[in-house]
Amino acid sequence: MKISVLIYSHDWFPQVGGIQTVTLSLATGLTDWAKKHPGESIEVIFVTQTPANSMDDSQFPFRVRRRPGNRDLFRYIRTVDVIQVEGPSMLPLVFGWLLRKPVILRHHGYQSICPNGLLLFGPDASVCPGYFMARRYHKCFECNSREYGWFGSLRKLALTFPRRWLARRATANIGVSPHVADRVALPRTQVIWNGVKQQSTLAIDAAHSVPGPAQEQRPPCFAYLGRLVAEKGVHVLLRACRELADQKIDFRLKIVGDGPQRRILEYLANELNLAEQTEFTGSIPATEIAAVLKGVIAVIMPSTCEDVSPLVAIEQMMQSRLLIVSDIGGLGGMVDGVGLKFPSGDAKALAACMHQAIENPAHAAELAAKGQKRASERFTEDEMVSEHIRLYKELARP
Repeated sequence: MKISVLIYSHDWFPQVGGIQTVTLSLATGLTDWAKKHPGESIEVIFVTQTPANSMDDSQFPFRVRRRPGNRDLFRYIRTVDVIQVEGPSMLPLVFGWLLRKPVILRHHGYQSICPNGLLLFGPDASVCPGYFMARRYHKCFECNSREYGWFGSLRKLALTFPRRWLARRATANIGVSPHVADRVALPRTQVIWNGVKQQSTLAIDAAHSVPGPAQEQRPPCFAYLGRLVAEKGVHVLLRACRELADQKIDFRLKIVGDGPQRRILEYLANELNLAEQTEFTGSIPATEIAAVLKGVIAVIMPSTCEDVSPLVAIEQMMQSRLLIVSDIGGLGGMVDGVGLKFPSGDAKALAACMHQAIENPAHAAELAAKGQKRASERFTEDEMVSEHIRLYKELARP
């Protein structure tokens, strides 16, 4: 059986992020499917509006088409069996609907129910209770007007209506976690988790060692890994570290990543007298992250927004590292029972989780092992690809 699939992602490499990484894994995995399944093949065309700049697209095992005109995009969509749109980009959704093609819409965020896609209420950066779906549109306008002005805010609100209309008419909607699927509340929705390549036990052991009763690390070190933006809650982590320091607990913190909040967070660390305990590493190449995190007893994800299905969490679970996370969005569900959780924004509760990881390394190691088992069973690239192919076969039937 041969199926041709067009995957559309508005933003893609050389830009780097979670969506770019997971869509590359999907497209590559689909292309490699035939190697393990004789007589079956998936032909992939990847379409994006991101210019290549210096990137050589011939390195990819699938065709890449960048910045096509409307006529070319229409032609590509007309010639394939299935269209998969990564996030509700309207033009490919419109073309797929007009051509009566099977259209799969994968939701990596909340653009189909929120004008800014984050479900954060702009004035105070609090979690949005769902103003758009409750038809309280004046609150949506208020939310975005400070950053985008009244015209920009009105435009974002207006575009959410046709985006929602098109999402409702997709042949299938995919939520990357049960939380996202519930939040977007669209017909014909199913859950397919994001997935990463599964590492061998040997590779995991080489990357780091998990501390246990006979191998305590002094001082214990925690890490944050990700973008330095307000909604990731690194300020909550720093205030939790101040709580630990006030309890005379010796520890270290590595903040791995960069972003617009870096200077603000460095200032906050100094203001809280945490400069001695805290290291801002800046951006680190992916190949060096394992070395930077070696010996870290837990990775902390203190998000104040409803994270959907973050790859950082999956990757660290796959490497059998303890996660301490905000109990919010898809993130809380991923780690439930295999990590430590705290109410979003609660620095004292986060400090208590960090203290627990230090005082009970055996329990921390047990949770980390459970997390690795869950990730290897549920969050693998192979599982993600298999679930997509099952869906393609179902939709591409004559």
